[in-house]
Amino acid sequence: MALQAIAFYLLAAVTLGAGFAVISSRNPVHAVLFLILTFFSAAGLFVMLGAEFLAMLLVVVYVGAVAVLFLFVVMMLDVDFVALRQGFVQYMPFGFGVALVLVAEMFFVILAVAGKGATAGHLAATPTNISNTEQIGRVLYTDYAYFFQAAGLVLLVAMIGAIVLTLRHRAGVKRQDVGAQVARTPKTGMHKVKIKSGEGISE
Repeated sequence: MALQAIAFYLLAAVTLGAGFAVISSRNPVHAVLFLILTFFSAAGLFVMLGAEFLAMLLVVVYVGAVAVLFLFVVMMLDVDFVALRQGFVQYMPFGFGVALVLVAEMFFVILAVAGKGATAGHLAATPTNISNTEQIGRVLYTDYAYFFQAAGLVLLVAMIGAIVLTLRHRAGVKRQDVGAQVARTPKTGMHKVKIKSGEGISE
């Protein structure tokens, strides 16, 4: 039990510290790397809870795909973060207000769970003859099927937004014109040249 407690407090401390570093880091690349560290630490906590499937999803999906996508987008956008930080003081009160609301919600949830309120009292009994992966699948695709589909739409919108942000038309760069390719005719697509025997082609 002592070893498990040490591992839990160590992973929890790393998770909290890396999470705070994500929002306080000045370099966006460093923030994404701290986010990856947060995901790894949270995956370790899931393993300690016996939810190996959630830990695997956190590493494979969030670290291997989402965090890498964040890093790719941050490097591709080339955003002027110095100009973005100029209005930080102006929006600081609003940010503190949102943070206070989130802290209050988390506090009420902790009190409800610790006091075994209405939410904890209506939890269904978990069958012991099936794996946690099957349990998650049953709950996700039955009780929360519509929310699962809504999450997929949100990810689709985020993907489209990333494509739109990285799509830039720069002068001097040749781009593919699909309309011109489709409307091409044999007359505009090739030019016949009659070359005499023994002569080459000069530009």
